Amino acid sequence: MVDTVNSLAARVHELLVEVMTHGPGTGGTAGLHDVVVRAAALGPDGAWLVAAGQANLGVLAVLRGEADQAIFHFDAAVAAGYNDCVALHGGPIRPLHGDPRFQALYQRMRITQADLDEFLWLHREMQLMLQDAQTAAVDNIGRLDTGVSPLPQAPMPTREPDTPGVLTARIDLAAVQTALQRAALKAEFQRSSGNTSLSLIDDSWDYDRARRDAWHADGLDSQRQRAAEARAFVERPGAGSALAPCPPLGSITYPA
Repeated sequence: MVDTVNSLAARVHELLVEVMTHGPGTGGTAGLHDVVVRAAALGPDGAWLVAAGQANLGVLAVLRGEADQAIFHFDAAVAAGYNDCVALHGGPIRPLHGDPRFQALYQRMRITQADLDEFLWLHREMQLMLQDAQTAAVDNIGRLDTGVSPLPQAPMPTREPDTPGVLTARIDLAAVQTALQRAALKAEFQRSSGNTSLSLIDDSWDYDRARRDAWHADGLDSQRQRAAEARAFVERPGAGSALAPCPPLGSITYPA
């Protein structure tokens, strides 16, 4: 099969979902190394995928406590066009801020104001998805109905980014959405099937409460869906498209 930008983007998404679901094992590392090699063979069109692979290898190295290896990968990511300065202010990355090598690679990145706005939105949406998943898990405890409540997702931005680095962060968000959705659906199907079995064998099954739980869940699902749709990214009027250095290292507060 011939590699394309779309096929390798799908592969990165798949690898990130695997890491988020099962943890940073060696399979994810090997897979990302493979993506970097295959994306590099695509030439300039694949550069942003090289950056995506290298940046995520950097994150995995940080999680393993391998600072030197992390800086190596982040440096290679920046060389391929990576410029997600918001991601580089996340909690796991902040210990690298004092390293002169990290400071030097950070200073090479360039960004537009419009792209910075989207980076902030993308990372904020990742956090909001996590919060939604946690809230939904609590809300669904003890439900007696057999319905299944998926996690709603805000629509992905469709603007043409000024820099290809934005595409990397969009894959990161898409992977978060997929991983959380799969985990939520797995838990929901287990609850639903358990309730179905119980309703068939237990004469004490509370059908009235099950109906009330279903109505309540439907109402919450609708509220969450409207809230997710309302969070859609909206370009800020007047946001500039001129390239400039990223905000100074340490000046960005990672969205909570």
